[in-house]
Amino acid sequence: AGVEVKFGTEALVIKGKNGELSFPLSADVAIELNDGKLTFAAKNDSKQANAMSGTARALVNNMVKGVSEGFEKKLQLIGVGYRAQAQGKVLNLSLGFSHPIVYEMPEGVSVQTPSQTEIVLTGADKQIVGQVAAEIRA
Repeated sequence: AGVEVKFGTEALVIKGKNGELSFPLSADVAIELNDGKLTFAAKNDSKQANAMSGTARALVNNMVKGVSEGFEKKLQLIGVGYRAQAQGKVLNLSLGFSHPIVYEMPEGVSVQTPSQTEIVLTGADKQIVGQVAAEIRA
């Protein structure tokens, strides 16, 4: 799906149309690339190795989806007079305080405000997009 995967001894790097993400390799997990498919296996029979192989598979799957399709979180402001306005990499929130709240987006996350009460966050890294959404909600 237009995704390029490279891995060495320390990290797995995934490139796509939405950017590039890297994943540090665990000593407990064996990763192989066969016919365009990545396979993950535990290097030994320990609980830790089995858990890490499943975790690595899920995280890399999210990375592949992120660099090819991207992730999106939609937030809605509910309250009288609450407004949001996106200006480049900055989100201005008017939430009834005496001052506006200014939230600067981290690298890799973009923000749009289709209406004054809707906020749409997009990015390639699922964890960062979710973290930004949680910080805005808080």
